[in-house]
Amino acid sequence: LEQPGLDRAAGEQFLREAFQILLDEAVRKGTDVNEKVCDWKEPGELRELLDLELRSGGEPPERLLERCRDVIRYSVKTGHPRFFNQLFSGLDHHALAGRMITEALNTSQYTYEIAPVFVLMEEVVLAKLRELVGWSSGDGIFCPGGSISNMYAMNVARFHRFPESRREGSGTLPRLALFTSRESHYSLQKGAAFLGIGTDNVHLVGTDERGKMIPEELEKEIQRAKAEGAEPFFVCATCGTTVLGAFDPLGSIADICQRHGLWFHVDAAWGGSALLSAKHRHLLAGIERADSVAWNPHKMLTVGLQCSAFLLRDTSVR
Repeated sequence: LEQPGLDRAAGEQFLREAFQILLDEAVRKGTDVNEKVCDWKEPGELRELLDLELRSGGEPPERLLERCRDVIRYSVKTGHPRFFNQLFSGLDHHALAGRMITEALNTSQYTYEIAPVFVLMEEVVLAKLRELVGWSSGDGIFCPGGSISNMYAMNVARFHRFPESRREGSGTLPRLALFTSRESHYSLQKGAAFLGIGTDNVHLVGTDERGKMIPEELEKEIQRAKAEGAEPFFVCATCGTTVLGAFDPLGSIADICQRHGLWFHVDAAWGGSALLSAKHRHLLAGIERADSVAWNPHKMLTVGLQCSAFLLRDTSVR
C-alpha cells in the first residue's frame, strides 16, 4: 500500500503486452491442434516452477508478464480441439470479447442503477430462453453453474409447497422426498444436503439401458415414499445426463407430476441447447410442461464459464 501505483501510460502499456500474451498463448496456441493441451507437471514440481510465495514488496511488471505466460503455459487449454474432459464448448472469440468487457467494467447486476446495460441484456436473454422452452411468460435468473440452478429449483419448490416455511423455517415441515434418476447429476444430492432435506430423502429412480428414467419406476418410488410417511414434493428429469447423454421422457414424467401434484423440474444444463436444433429438439418434447428449467449456455452455446440460467414458468412463484 505504500508503493506508488502505475501511471496511466504504464498501466495501458502493461495491458497491451498482457493482451498480446493472451492472444498468442491462450487463443492461438491454446486452440492449435499441433500444440499441447497442457504442459503437465505434478503438484510439487509445478509449485516450485511457479514460485507462488506472496511477497510484501510485490513484483515488477516484467515479472508479472512472465507469470501471465506461465499461468497459460501450465494450465489446461479447454478450447483445444483435443480437450475431451468436461462438457465445455470451446473458445469463442466473440464470447471472450464479452468477458473482457464485463471484467473491465467490474460491476454487478443488483439494480438498473448500477448496471443498466447488463440488467436489460439479462431480461432479454432470459426471455428468449423461456420462449425456446415454450413459455410466453415467466421469470428467471443467471446463476454460477447448474448445481446452483438445480438447488434454487428445489428451494423454490419447497417454498411453493409450504409457503410458511419461508418465515418459520423447515422445523415444522414433514419429511420431504424428491425424485431423480440414477443417472442424474450429483448436484441433486448436494442440494438436498445443503437445504436440509437430507440425502436419504433423494429417491434415485431406475433407468433403462440408455440411461433414461423409467416412468413406471418413478411411480413406484413415489408410492413407496408415501407409504413410508414422507411427503413427495419435487421431481427432476434430466435432459443430457453426464455419462450417457440420456434424455428422460418428459411427457410421461410430467403426467406423473401432474397426477401427484409435484413440482416438475428439468435439468437441461447440457441438453437444453438442443432446443435450438430443428433435428434434435424432439428430445426435449414436453419441456414446456415443466415448472422450472436449468440450462447452461456455457456448455453448448460457447458462453464462457460460468453461466447457467434458472428459468421459471410461473411469475407468481417466489
